[in-house]
Amino acid sequence: MDINEVRKYLPHRYPFLLIDRVLDYTKDQSLTAIKNVTINEPFFPGHFPYNPVMPGVLIVEAMAQACAILSLKSLDKVPNEASIYYFVGIDNARFKRPVLPGDQIIFKVEITRRMKGIWRFAGNAYVDEELAATAELMCAYKGI
Repeated sequence: MDINEVRKYLPHRYPFLLIDRVLDYTKDQSLTAIKNVTINEPFFPGHFPYNPVMPGVLIVEAMAQACAILSLKSLDKVPNEASIYYFVGIDNARFKRPVLPGDQIIFKVEITRRMKGIWRFAGNAYVDEELAATAELMCAYKGI
C-alpha cells in the first residue's frame, strides 16, 4: 500500500500520520509497514535540539497505526466519519535502541487475539534489522 491507500485507512494527517507505506499484509494475521524518519519531523526541535531522538511514545503510536490498518483490512472495511479505531491498551513496551533522523523503521505487527471488537497485537519496530522497540497493544474498532 502506498501513502494514498494508507490515508484511506487512517484518519491521521500531518503531523500525526506515522505510517508511510505498507510492505506486506496477510489477512487476519500480520502486517509490515515503514516509517521514514527525517530531521524535519515536528518533534525533533524539542526532543532533543542537540541530540534528536524520536520519542518512544510516537514509535508505539506508529505501531498502533499499523495495527489499525491490519484490523480494518482484515475486516474488509474502509473507515468513514462515523467510525473510529481506538488505541485502548499497551503492555510490556520496551525500547532497545534510539531512533534517529535518517532511520527507516520497519514495523511488524501480528494479531494475537480477537474477541468482541477488541484486538490484541504483538508489535516490533526494527531499524537496520535491529530491534528498536517492542510492545503488546490492544485496539478497538467502533463502526457504523
